[in-house]
Amino acid sequence: MAFQYLELADEIENKILKGDFLTGEKLPSLRKMHQDFNHSITTIHQAYIELEKRGMVEAKEKSGFFVKMFRQDGIRQPDLQHCKAEPQKVNVNNLQKSISKRMSDPNMSLVGYAFPSNDIIPIKQFSKIFKSLLPRDLEDVFGYDWTQGSLDLRRQIARRSIGYKKRVSSGDVVITNGCIEAVSICLTAIARPGDVIGVESPTYNGFLQQIEENSMYALELPTTLNEGVDVAKLEAKLSSCKVKACLLNPSYQNPLGFVMPTENRRKLVELLNRMEIPIIEDDVFGDLHFHEQRPPTLKSFDQKGLVLYCSSFSKTLAPGLKVGWIIPGRFLDRIMEVKSNLNLSSTKLNQYLLVQFMRNGSYDRQLRRIQNELRKQMCDITRAVLRYFPKDTKISSPEGGLNLWVQLNDSVDAVELYKEALQDNILVVPGVLCSGSGKYRNCIRVGCGRALDQKLEKTIQTLGNIVYDMIV
Repeated sequence: MAFQYLELADEIENKILKGDFLTGEKLPSLRKMHQDFNHSITTIHQAYIELEKRGMVEAKEKSGFFVKMFRQDGIRQPDLQHCKAEPQKVNVNNLQKSISKRMSDPNMSLVGYAFPSNDIIPIKQFSKIFKSLLPRDLEDVFGYDWTQGSLDLRRQIARRSIGYKKRVSSGDVVITNGCIEAVSICLTAIARPGDVIGVESPTYNGFLQQIEENSMYALELPTTLNEGVDVAKLEAKLSSCKVKACLLNPSYQNPLGFVMPTENRRKLVELLNRMEIPIIEDDVFGDLHFHEQRPPTLKSFDQKGLVLYCSSFSKTLAPGLKVGWIIPGRFLDRIMEVKSNLNLSSTKLNQYLLVQFMRNGSYDRQLRRIQNELRKQMCDITRAVLRYFPKDTKISSPEGGLNLWVQLNDSVDAVELYKEALQDNILVVPGVLCSGSGKYRNCIRVGCGRALDQKLEKTIQTLGNIVYDMIV
């Protein structure tokens, strides 16, 4: 016969797993539990200690017991569909256009998109900066900027690169209108139509759109959930296939969420440096880590200036600012030429706002806040998917970033799921958008940029019901 405190611990754990208590939420006090459920305070305390041992809750001195970050050990991980890697002509833009048309619909619930909600954006701080603008400031920020971007902002970026990007000065940085423009500029600068670009499999659909738009070919590289690109298989492939460049997202990758181990990063960069193959590194999620330190960048291992590092403030501050940057190494002059031909310069006002925001330490405080919020949101949304989707659903367990990768029953076609979900004003991202060769048809991407409120939970429940109905 089980001890009473163990039965109580099991009951509370079940409520946590069902989402009755959310990540970070305080459990009822010992006295409250005693009054409501007639257990002795000793029994309740023993139950809480047992939950602490199980890793479900944590005690905070003089504050009580709180639900801990969701343990992800028991989650079934998705299978990655690897076949013989061959360059593929990409065709994702037609489906993407259909999805993009619906994104602006205010009634649509955007389940699959990776951007922070307005609740996380530091609106008050930006409002104060706007109010402090003087007429002479406006005269300056409403004019054209230099093609390379604001010197003050480039200095701020260079200072923040200490410790994760080596030997960077303000002169090494080029400001862009967001990260996807940075990637587009890099592709245009170093490759031509017909060239082969190596990408992770699956990869960010925006990369495939750029490859298709530039009439290039995508080579999907064997990728794992724990280690990212398989360096040994990449080396073998490079001996038989001419790859012009690799376009990679090694930190909290979109859509899988993996972090490439440090040693693998070193080996990857050494291999491609040796073969004189450029790497376009998208590090837009690098600051959204749930642990003490951010992962090292590929750029930090680059000895030949062949890594073109791209990032932005869109995921950490505000998507609408659209301010990104490139650290292009040996390709600086060519990047400047392409950017000048594309748009001459980036928006000066947005750069000014960021400089003012970063000068007083607000950015570091914002990072700590958004990291905590996203950790909680990802745990809560993971719970919701596991609660409302069929039992054979598999889901990734990222330790940072904004995305979950969800693998459904083999009989589910995620493109058909996308069409069915539209009837309930739900917008999902089918997995085929993340593959140039049509793989991952039974997968979807789920974004974790907003808190799990009643509306979002209902949306996930509805989506789960549609999946149930699609299973043969």
